[in-house]
Amino acid sequence: MKPAAKKKPAAKGGAAKGPPKGPSKKLLELLKQSQQAATEEEERAKREEEERIKAEEEEKKRQEEEERRKIEEKERKKQKEKERKERLKKEGKLLTTKQKADRKRALESVQYSKQLLAGVIDGTIKLEVKDKKEDENHVNEEQDQETGDDMGELIKLPEGQSFRSPVICVLGHVDTGKTKLLDFIRRTHVQDNEAGGITQQIGATFVPDSAIKEQTKYVKSKFKLALPGLLIIDTPGHESFTNLRSRGSSLCDIAILVIDIMHGLEQQTIESIGLLKDRRTPFVVALNKIDRLYDWKTNPRRDVEELIKSQPTNTRSEFDKRSKEIILQLNKQGLNAALYYENPDPKTYVSLVPTSAVSGDGMGNLISMLVTFCQSRLAKRIIFRPDDLDATVFEVKAIQGLGTTLDVILINGTLNEGDKIVLAGYEGPILTQIRALLVPHPLRELRVKAQYTELKTVKGSIGVKVTGHDLDKAIAGLQMHVAKTDAEVERLQTMCMKEFDAAMNKIKCVERGVYVQASTLGSLEALLEFLKQSKIPYSAVRIGPVARKDVMKISTMLEHAPMYACILAFDVKVERDAQELADQTGVRIFQAEIIYHLFDKFTAHIEEVKRKQREQFKSIAVFPCKLRILPTCIFNKRDPIVIGVEVLAGKLKTDTPIYVVEQEIIIGRVTSIQSNHVEKEVAVAGDEVCIKIENMSSDAPKMIGRHFEMTDTLISHISRESIDACKDYFRDDLEKSDWQLMVELKKILEII
Repeated sequence: MKPAAKKKPAAKGGAAKGPPKGPSKKLLELLKQSQQAATEEEERAKREEEERIKAEEEEKKRQEEEERRKIEEKERKKQKEKERKERLKKEGKLLTTKQKADRKRALESVQYSKQLLAGVIDGTIKLEVKDKKEDENHVNEEQDQETGDDMGELIKLPEGQSFRSPVICVLGHVDTGKTKLLDFIRRTHVQDNEAGGITQQIGATFVPDSAIKEQTKYVKSKFKLALPGLLIIDTPGHESFTNLRSRGSSLCDIAILVIDIMHGLEQQTIESIGLLKDRRTPFVVALNKIDRLYDWKTNPRRDVEELIKSQPTNTRSEFDKRSKEIILQLNKQGLNAALYYENPDPKTYVSLVPTSAVSGDGMGNLISMLVTFCQSRLAKRIIFRPDDLDATVFEVKAIQGLGTTLDVILINGTLNEGDKIVLAGYEGPILTQIRALLVPHPLRELRVKAQYTELKTVKGSIGVKVTGHDLDKAIAGLQMHVAKTDAEVERLQTMCMKEFDAAMNKIKCVERGVYVQASTLGSLEALLEFLKQSKIPYSAVRIGPVARKDVMKISTMLEHAPMYACILAFDVKVERDAQELADQTGVRIFQAEIIYHLFDKFTAHIEEVKRKQREQFKSIAVFPCKLRILPTCIFNKRDPIVIGVEVLAGKLKTDTPIYVVEQEIIIGRVTSIQSNHVEKEVAVAGDEVCIKIENMSSDAPKMIGRHFEMTDTLISHISRESIDACKDYFRDDLEKSDWQLMVELKKILEII
């Protein structure tokens, strides 16, 4: 029996209405008022925007004026101080070098007498300035020079004591010329052998005193060299290697902060400044790449101060402008800075030395600055102490003909052939004996393959290659200890493993993630920091080559999270049986010498896995959407239903099952979406599109006007399975508002 047709309600008043009248005066007045309000709102917004722009311009002008005022104030103070010193000098009240030396000698003599009377002098090292004759000679050379700083004072040690080579760390942003700087000093091309031209490990270079004299022979300010040499450490600059920079800067006595004069302070430059400030490490700034200034005339055989003065006017102007900008940037980092030849007080101002690692301009001045700083300001720190061993393992590598060797930075103390050494290994503490001590030739980097000189004894500071048994499982990045007696062995073994455990316990792994392996502790920490920033989880980590057991361990991830069933091997080898097992089980192993290349390989793998998974779950995942039928756009009422709809919320895509909320029925699946006769895959909130809905079950097709009305609300028919598929594989395709709609639809459809 057919259901009775619905009766249309009769029009009120009984009679049919006549033709519609025009808009009333009240309505016209309202429209006029709304238009006027809209116009006023636009004018108000325009005024506010103009005021905002004006305020920004005024603020910018104020800041520029403030900076200009600061520079003028600084110059004024500098000029005032200069005039004061000139006045004191004329009045005879300003101390000369000789007077200052006499005063210091008297003070030290008084202090020495006090300590002698108190009975506290017990082999304590006392630093003395050079004898009176040398002081007088120095005064004769520069008797008119003001002595606002003591950088040039030469210091000698009591008989039997000596300086060690100071450890100098080179820091700075990637591609500022750190390794090139050292290449010029060494006259080598280490960077050409670096992976991607980027320093991946910390390397050490010994610069002997003969090379220092050769490099500084054209420097205007002369000094007496008391150091045996310089040990320079090159650290990576890019952001992934914060940990390696940290290790390097914690070892060094003084640092060279390399700043590109063309770019100023950059991200890693600021990070390096933070590291140096945290460790209270003194540093000198190498203002590098001055050869890139327009029309720069190079001459490495001249003092850089004279070279700058001899440049064309436009070149000098550009140099002054860029150097002042960098000084201002350093001021913002809380540092006083000045060009080294304009430095009013080296104790409180950082010195900037203009350099070019390509042409060699200013390199002699940089080395001269480092030597005078170390000999005067760091004299107590760099005294050689033979019984105070300080050695760090920087790298573990296999050398043909030598076996596994350790690259060690010996800061202080002595190592002898035959010494018992204790160090941490990734399978427990290692106890072995030094078979040989190999030292690279001067001006050769420790990590570069070259001929080595074998020595019976080495003393700090120096980079040395240590050979011995059972070193293949040693961990780089930790201390190496010498056991002088058998009783010390157990204590040192416990100490080594505590250091290693403390470092590894800081690493927080998760249940589902990749397996990470690296060659050194520093490299591992750097890679993990990069993965953390990239939001890549890691379930396990290890130091050393990829072995069969590593593949077996990560293969369990194939069941839980197949995309993470892979090993990221940074700068390590993969054993043959490990690769064979990986090929059999489906575990992926990605190898690279550069972190970014490793990341690119893994990212490509993840994208491929996600693409396959998205393709697999495409028919299951249902995006949330809410639709309104457009009453004037009903083109076909029965299967296939063709209607115009407005997307009220969410995303409508093809293959979406449609559910009528009021009637609680599924009317079919969307098989086509068109806008202006053009096919679309997805329609978003606010779109008005024409859709075709086809029956998706064996039930009788649904019809508009019989099974549901044009005023009913349509939504996508989601399920628990489709929600999970969206979460796992299409999360990035949905916005926050889409997920809020998903929650709303869950309540309507009563999904738990």
